[in-house]
Amino acid sequence: MISLDWLYAILLTVFFASQGVAIQLDVNDEKSIKDAASTAAYNMMSYYHGNESGQVPGKLPDTWWEGGAMFMTLIQYWFWTGDASYNEVTTQGMLWQKGHDDYFPANYSNYLGNDDQVFWGLAAMTAAEVNFPEPSGESSWLSLAQGVFNTQVPRWDTSSCNGGLRWQIWPYQAGYTTKNAISNGGLFQLAARLGRYTKNQTYIDWAEKVWDWSATTPLLKTAEWNIADTTTTEANCKDHGDLQWTYNYGTYLSGAAYMYNLTDGNEKWKKAIDGLLGTTVAKFFPDKYGGDIMSEVSCEPNMMCDRNQDCFKGFLSSWLTFTTTVAPYTRDQILPKILASAQAAAKQCSGGDSKTDCGRRWYQQDKWDGTKSLESDMSALSVFSSTMIAHKKEHHAPLTAETGGTSKSNPSAGSGHEEQRQNMPKPITTGDRAGASIVTFIFACGWVTSVSWMVYGG
Repeated sequence: MISLDWLYAILLTVFFASQGVAIQLDVNDEKSIKDAASTAAYNMMSYYHGNESGQVPGKLPDTWWEGGAMFMTLIQYWFWTGDASYNEVTTQGMLWQKGHDDYFPANYSNYLGNDDQVFWGLAAMTAAEVNFPEPSGESSWLSLAQGVFNTQVPRWDTSSCNGGLRWQIWPYQAGYTTKNAISNGGLFQLAARLGRYTKNQTYIDWAEKVWDWSATTPLLKTAEWNIADTTTTEANCKDHGDLQWTYNYGTYLSGAAYMYNLTDGNEKWKKAIDGLLGTTVAKFFPDKYGGDIMSEVSCEPNMMCDRNQDCFKGFLSSWLTFTTTVAPYTRDQILPKILASAQAAAKQCSGGDSKTDCGRRWYQQDKWDGTKSLESDMSALSVFSSTMIAHKKEHHAPLTAETGGTSKSNPSAGSGHEEQRQNMPKPITTGDRAGASIVTFIFACGWVTSVSWMVYGG
């Protein structure tokens, strides 16, 4: 017969096994960090099949832009941990989707938005700044980032609001009459990083231009350092959609940090960093959750985030971390929040068959919240990798052409292709505007309904 003590021990074992063991993370131990990041990377890549026979490299099911975000996260993972396990698959996907060196591939160009494209450009820029290995005879990472810049700048729209990028590229797309923070913030960040890397004044001037234009709209309210998600051409960019997302703040804050570094601490950019960082901390590290753990506050409280929104915390994690390297005075404010968020995320990574799949919500969660996705694994991977900054004694600022960056410049990348010129938007007709208005109205009605449910329902 089994003794009662043995039976009790067996029951305890079954109970704890059912609760999951979670990813173990000690932020004071480099090996522990690398092991945690490795587990999250493995779980994330279990969703990816683009490198398999008959599949499309770089493409994730039902989304294109997230491929660029995933590879950007893997490049950062390699940079911080030294693990090259995913370098080959990353390189394959990044080059397969490059289009005409502009990340505007013909297979998907009919439905892409400016924000979709810029994430691939930011991934390529990251690769250039960290000397991610470049295959011989292929387009350089820097040139691919330049190609994205060269295709986005001609879309700068002065026909409404005196400037700005539209969210969508084509008049038939829902959202064409929207100008949003992530599209404009993405171009700003890309231009700032290109300017810092190359010292080419064109990029620097465009970074200033996008920032200054944004500050004339609700997308960047410099009086209170608040970022609206959207504004519309119908209202001449005076209206504002005010859902607050981590990645909007991250992209403008990070770009400002690069400009601060580029200009040797210009007061304009220090003021921008301080203002945006203060708002970012207040909004996305709420005191009611302890003040140090990141939250996607517009959708996490009622667990209504979609797959895109589950990515956002990862971007803020990495962009905050790199901010500490180009604006080192921010380190003492940022680092404790990255470390605390990583520790909280690790406790949440205790789900699924592996018992290490990561859920969505990091705060006040000692066990898995029941959700799992590539996107949640991606955010966890990003914050785990970012904690390695605490163990880097030497200067780890992103490289430039003057400080050891080896990726070669091609200022004309992505331009001059006949197919691309054919793909550029034609002059907008009255019919286009009417059609776009109808589609946008239908889209807006559905969007308002879904957002209202997401924020207030449940």
